[in-house]
Amino acid sequence: MDTGIHLFTGGARSGKSSRALSLAKSAERPFFIATAEVRDEEMEIRVAAHKTERGGHWTTIEAPVDIAGGICAANAADADFIVVDCLTIWTANVMEDTGGIPLERRLEDFLEASRNSAAPLAIVTNEVGMGIVPANKLARDFRDAAGRVNAAIAAVADTVSLMVSGIPVKIKG
Repeated sequence: MDTGIHLFTGGARSGKSSRALSLAKSAERPFFIATAEVRDEEMEIRVAAHKTERGGHWTTIEAPVDIAGGICAANAADADFIVVDCLTIWTANVMEDTGGIPLERRLEDFLEASRNSAAPLAIVTNEVGMGIVPANKLARDFRDAAGRVNAAIAAVADTVSLMVSGIPVKIKG
């Protein structure tokens, strides 16, 4: 089984999640840290499809804003592989959260939990900064925050792969 921190980035439906899950194929106690919240019927269908893809042997921890806590909980439960899916949704959740903990602090906590994880991590994120400059401030703020989050985890990751049409292109490691 792979060890360390693996980051998968790319566009929508590029195979990021499937690739992350494939690293855990020999795991006996795989954990999935889910950042998405079911807020509508379409998201409910997406979440159900992801659960089916994973299979029943996965333990899911829902952590829309506290993925550091999710990683620590998975390690405390003797996880032997952890998938975090996805940082882009997490970034939006944290930006929207009114709990008062800024993104920078949550990011520091996430990076620390990732570096200290006993279990290998596969982390999924979207590459959102390769298109046009968004027309409104909120969208630009989100694009910039997602870019900072991705750069921070890429800096500490052992491997980084850009998924293009289902094919991983190694960026680092």
